[in-house]
Amino acid sequence: MFLTASVNLFAQGERKDKTAVTYEELYDEPYSVNKLFVGIQPLYAEMFVTNVTAGFGAEAVYYHKDKADFRVAFRKSYSQQFFDFARDLAVKKSDVDNRAEVFNYYEFGGTYHIKDFEESSKTKMFLYKNSYKGNKWAARVPLNAEVPCKVRKIYGARLGGIIWDSSADIGRALKAQNLTNADLKNSEGVGLPMTKFVNGRNESFDVFSNIASKGLYVGGSMTWIKNVAVNFDKFEEGLDDLIFTAYFDVLVSPSIKVDNIVYTDTDPNSPNAGTHTYDISPLKTKMLGFRLGMDGRFNRMFSWSYGGEVGYRPSFEGKGFYAMLKISFPVFGTNLDYKVESFGK
Repeated sequence: MFLTASVNLFAQGERKDKTAVTYEELYDEPYSVNKLFVGIQPLYAEMFVTNVTAGFGAEAVYYHKDKADFRVAFRKSYSQQFFDFARDLAVKKSDVDNRAEVFNYYEFGGTYHIKDFEESSKTKMFLYKNSYKGNKWAARVPLNAEVPCKVRKIYGARLGGIIWDSSADIGRALKAQNLTNADLKNSEGVGLPMTKFVNGRNESFDVFSNIASKGLYVGGSMTWIKNVAVNFDKFEEGLDDLIFTAYFDVLVSPSIKVDNIVYTDTDPNSPNAGTHTYDISPLKTKMLGFRLGMDGRFNRMFSWSYGGEVGYRPSFEGKGFYAMLKISFPVFGTNLDYKVESFGK
């Protein structure tokens, strides 16, 4: 196997088509990008300590000249409970009366362009021929060429709002803060049961509730925009129209609401007999967090985009870490310019 690989690599190093290429520039205009991008997200996946989810969403981005850009986004877990981990556990295991909520996430905000400028740069383009189609392309090491181009850079200041709600495993949150069910008490000072008696043995008493957060984010970003196309003499046309943004935000959620626990004990001899509401306030939440993220999209009428984040989201204390990946397809881009000049004959 190693011998075969060595022979292949040696053969690829002797390629006769590895000669200088010439090209004709078709355009190089990083400021001539679409004003509006609207994308459907068939898939996102989020590892959130409070709740692991996967689902769908949508987002839209609007660029207002070289002054600012605005963004709205929405995500929701799939209807199957399996893709909403905390909700799935609540439906299957919860011993309290609280209804399990579906994960929903809304975000809206804008970026002010503190500095929007253009610089000289280079881009790497792969060289491709129609004759490489099929297995011929897979058997080759792709050639590439560096092409001079312009790059648009934007230093931005970000501000916006975030609203989300989710089911939550209260038992895990209590454990992370060295608390127990007994710390959640009703109006008579009686705590939630620690165990339940099932089939002649004691089992853990599982507690689930819902959490909802309303907050803001403020931060900064750096965007790189290239919009260049060239016509190579012996290869297919080359294109680089990536719009890539990296950002860092501080997250502040002054409003974090966790539903009190409602539990009905049907045993008349129990100290918890009847339906009671148990105060959730001993369970602490954290209103501050942060995130580091990136977004990439392409300046085309129909394309796709990608993004990801990692950080600490305001939630239960000790349960805020999260990492998220998303893919948008299709993404529709338009410059919103449908006007043409008219002249009298």
